[in-house]
Amino acid sequence: MGTKRNPRRGSMQYWPRKRAKREYARVRTWPKSDKTCFLGFPGYKVGMTHMSVLDNNKNSMTKGQEIFMPGTVIECPAIKILCLRFYKKSKNKLLADSDVLFKVDKEVRKKLSLPKKINSPDLENFEKNIEDYADVRAIIYTQPKKTNIGQKKPEVFELGIGGQNPKEKLEFVKQFIGKEIKITDVFQTGQQLDVKGITKGKGFQGTTKRFGTKVRTRKTEKAKRGTGTLGPWHPHRVRFTVAQPGKMGYHSRTDRNKWLLKIGENPDEINVKGGFLHYGKVVNNYVIVKGSVMGPAKRMIIMTKAMRPNKLIPNQAPQITYVSLESKQKN
Repeated sequence: MGTKRNPRRGSMQYWPRKRAKREYARVRTWPKSDKTCFLGFPGYKVGMTHMSVLDNNKNSMTKGQEIFMPGTVIECPAIKILCLRFYKKSKNKLLADSDVLFKVDKEVRKKLSLPKKINSPDLENFEKNIEDYADVRAIIYTQPKKTNIGQKKPEVFELGIGGQNPKEKLEFVKQFIGKEIKITDVFQTGQQLDVKGITKGKGFQGTTKRFGTKVRTRKTEKAKRGTGTLGPWHPHRVRFTVAQPGKMGYHSRTDRNKWLLKIGENPDEINVKGGFLHYGKVVNNYVIVKGSVMGPAKRMIIMTKAMRPNKLIPNQAPQITYVSLESKQKN
């Protein structure tokens, strides 16, 4: 049997290698869109399944044939708007100027300390002076109480709005104030999404698991699964590139160009016998994306429109002929 060789794990692009501050990701940059629409939507990871689809990729060798495809189910209960945030431009960056709060559900007060009576500025004043602002975004909150994950406290984060100018964005978002926003209002099947989330935490790990260093021979002095050296004498310090043990996982990551295969409104089409492992049964709208998604079950992820879409991925979703509903429980 040949010697197993593989590149060193632990990409140097991610530095510092530290854990995330919260359980759901932060979106630093929203994709640009001339069409007035919401640029993202949250969901709770349910688990993976497999299906059979008719291959619709014109460049594929199996075009028109039935092929196997793995997918991740994400439950997407409706969201609501907490407030609108107006931004002003200062030199080369945007600065939040003011917020307009609206009536919210009682569960939001478990997350945020809000006054009993919300006396926020009138939205009409911002409409008159909308030319003074550079951007408008919505602060939304989720409704995990409508799922079976056993969580009541909602997540709150900022949601970007597409459009050519702040006036168009404000006119668009006004129709959703006080109403629920569904996944069908944001995405369509066949789109490409960027999925942002927090990976599984794996605790304190050694160099072999954390960085993929080679396991040394049986008669090695000191550690078999440790690094051979911490570096040269000069420079007289330990460089950050040296593989060392430490905490692993629970990092904020982005998985680009995930193919949205299906948006479903009937949970019975996807619920497996006995429910999904570590999650239970889906009771809301859901989506299926091709491949795997970071993080454990029940963790919230944020789906946004693709920043750099892949031209080789078709714009239409393939026809799904079979979805596995067999139990995922271990015998």
